[in-house]
Amino acid sequence: MSKFISVGKILNFHGIQGEAKVGFSKNQQDFFLSLDRVFLQTGSDYKPLNISKSRINKNFAIVKFDGINSINDLLPYKGMLLFVEEETIRENLDDDEFLIDELVGLDVVDESGKKLGFVIGVSNNGASDLLSVKTNSKRVSLVPFVKAIVTGVNLKDKKVVINNLEGLLE
Repeated sequence: MSKFISVGKILNFHGIQGEAKVGFSKNQQDFFLSLDRVFLQTGSDYKPLNISKSRINKNFAIVKFDGINSINDLLPYKGMLLFVEEETIRENLDDDEFLIDELVGLDVVDESGKKLGFVIGVSNNGASDLLSVKTNSKRVSLVPFVKAIVTGVNLKDKKVVINNLEGLLE
């Protein structure tokens, strides 16, 4: 069974031809525009929606779905999340990109292998992703997910290696 990951939300209609105004994650417009199919969750099932065209308008996507040709056709979907299969996202990840759920729970170690804490979350401040790290002293510190600080991620060994600069984790 496929795992699905949310990539956007139908916020409203756009015009009268059944186009949807869709919100999506920041800095993901190229990925979103590359999609030709998304899914809506209905109960425990996922209903496919084929995308006939999409474009960016300000900070939103305007999406035309096959078979939705009026406001009335679109209104039942207003407020619903759009999903893609996990494999679709994995195909588009660069070597240094990861899914959030892959990073949460990983041990954080320094370059000598000393455990400093573990990842409890990932957020974004607009400039970069931030790892929320619960340290050995039970404090939560934000670590910028940039190559100068995060020097390696090993999913197999469940470790994130960081350059522990003075004051970073306390």
